[in-house]
Amino acid sequence: VHQLPARASKRCREACISAMMGPSLGPVNLFGEGSQEAKGEQARMSSIVGALAIADLVKTSLGPKGMDKILQSHSRGGSVSVTNDGATILKSVLIDNPAAKVLIDISKVQDDEVGDGTTSVCVLAGELLRQAAELIEKKMHPQVVIGGYRLPGGAAPQ
Repeated sequence: VHQLPARASKRCREACISAMMGPSLGPVNLFGEGSQEAKGEQARMSSIVGALAIADLVKTSLGPKGMDKILQSHSRGGSVSVTNDGATILKSVLIDNPAAKVLIDISKVQDDEVGDGTTSVCVLAGELLRQAAELIEKKMHPQVVIGGYRLPGGAAPQ
């Protein structure tokens, strides 16, 4: 352990401590080149927009008059498939948006537990999120919106 003289200036002490600790306590860049950082309202709204895009993607394939989607795989030599199955569509989409990933996970759980309704659960969650976004845009606090969504969950088992 190094001892600094008691009469060393504050600046000198900070420089010495910094030199002893090395670069390990310096700032660490977590983002790669070209990446962006979003905070607060902007981050919340970009997550919501990404999730709504996923919900809207599969919404058009729902029902007997649902539209087919053409899926092209880049990993399998560019093979092309046509489907209106929501689970297949969601499995083939590459996503980095956290809220959109939650919608895809909801769909996977629905498929694992029930075997059907993957598109419906994704569309339902997307519409709940759309309504929440409207309330947040009207300056309602997100925790109040969450509390409102939890109320029916408590009444449902009764």
